[in-house]
Amino acid sequence: MRLFLSAVLTVALPALAAAQSVDSNLLIHPPVDAWLTYHGEYNGQRHSRLTQISPDNVARLQRVWRFQTGQSQAIKASPILMNGVLYLTTPDNLWAVDARTGKERWHYQHPANNAFHIGHRGAAVYKDTVYLTTPDCHLIAFNAQDGKVKWDVIIADSNKGYWSSNAPLVVGNHVLVGVSGDFDNVPGQLKSIDADTGKLQWIFYSTQPAGTLDSKSGGATGGQMWTTGTYDPALNLVFVGTGNPTPVLNGVARPGDNPWTCSIVALNPETGKMAWGFQVSPHDTHDWDANEIPVLVDAEFNGQPRKMLLQASRNGYFFVLDRTSGKSLLTTPFAAVNWAKGIDAQGRPIPNPAKEPRRDGVLVAPNEAGATNFRPPAFDPATGLLIVNAQDGYGIYFFKPEHGGYGWAGADYSVAGKSFLRAIDYRTGKIAWNHPIGDGAGTAGVLTTVTGLTFSGDNRTSVMALRTSDGTTLWHEDIGRMQNAPITYELDGKQYVLLGGGGSLYAYALP
Repeated sequence: MRLFLSAVLTVALPALAAAQSVDSNLLIHPPVDAWLTYHGEYNGQRHSRLTQISPDNVARLQRVWRFQTGQSQAIKASPILMNGVLYLTTPDNLWAVDARTGKERWHYQHPANNAFHIGHRGAAVYKDTVYLTTPDCHLIAFNAQDGKVKWDVIIADSNKGYWSSNAPLVVGNHVLVGVSGDFDNVPGQLKSIDADTGKLQWIFYSTQPAGTLDSKSGGATGGQMWTTGTYDPALNLVFVGTGNPTPVLNGVARPGDNPWTCSIVALNPETGKMAWGFQVSPHDTHDWDANEIPVLVDAEFNGQPRKMLLQASRNGYFFVLDRTSGKSLLTTPFAAVNWAKGIDAQGRPIPNPAKEPRRDGVLVAPNEAGATNFRPPAFDPATGLLIVNAQDGYGIYFFKPEHGGYGWAGADYSVAGKSFLRAIDYRTGKIAWNHPIGDGAGTAGVLTTVTGLTFSGDNRTSVMALRTSDGTTLWHEDIGRMQNAPITYELDGKQYVLLGGGGSLYAYALP
């Protein structure tokens, strides 16, 4: 019996040693056998250093496994990988899936609720815990091994019009979670929750709660932070995009620029205090969130080394900021735009009053779906290209005084839209190449690799790999419409690429 126990322990110890507790250092320097945050790394570049899959062999990719959620909701989440286990979400659901085989390990389903089930971006991990937000604004912590609930806290009151689709961002022992809420006049908020206990640490308001003395927002609410931000450990700053003001299309009810809606804000993760803010759409009246990913890049700009932040924003403009100060380095359109009169001294577009929604309608570009939206871009350092799922679209916007000062407060109709994977040179804002992907707004995110590949999907059923330097298609396969961003990792010497199609997750590798 003693010999038997010794043999069992000998076999088990390597497995235990291989299991890693996800600490702050691992989140800053993730290993190749993990994908520990929504973006893969804190900088939001979605750029992989793995080299096994290259332009020379990508056409040989084969499907290794398929995991079916069995849900009507499509997969919009980026899976998280920790210790050989993938954590995948759809609204109200979390699965633990073996990353080698695609076999389910455990599944959690949240109780039925009446909150808005628009989609879900993903989970987060820290130490031995997995974190999930739910449509009815709960943040739940699970034991990563068996799925047992450790704690369950409420982020916001879903009865007031909030909902959540957010993939949390973990910085130190802070779990940063935002919410959504376009249909009601509710303040925008980002919360920091203690990763171990679930206790509230701080709240950042982009617009102030009712009854708060506030001279900045002009009476606007909104500015929700529903997309996962990025983090610079050297500056110790978190960068988050904020959403549109409410009432959404009634600008008369909220005069002024309405900060900090439609903005990029830099926050101290220890306190929630704002270091700086940059408003990409002053006084937005077209539902153009600035929630698009703030991508962090350290490189030269105009011959000088810079710590930069790049954003291709929903309003059709591409921004390059100095992320130490929030000062503008470059502002230029990257898609069809007709709503601005020019660029002000701060690098912000100047709204044209003639493009405000009105009773008889007004034709505006971009349309309400935006020049881009929730789908994450990717940045390739070798070429300096930000690859964005972009749309050239037009819409007709309406507003009547009787629509009132609450919620949506108007109407809009998309009349045209063509989508592309679009490569933007960060140094100039010029478009290096366009790859058409279909009519209407796209839904697929982007992944680039150091070997010169770009993975994404079109507006029908194809996933594809392009050559990053020129956008040439090198591989594609039909799996259903892709609505998430690809990830890649290496296990047992084999590189996998994971792509979502409809309600299924597909793993590909070389034979």
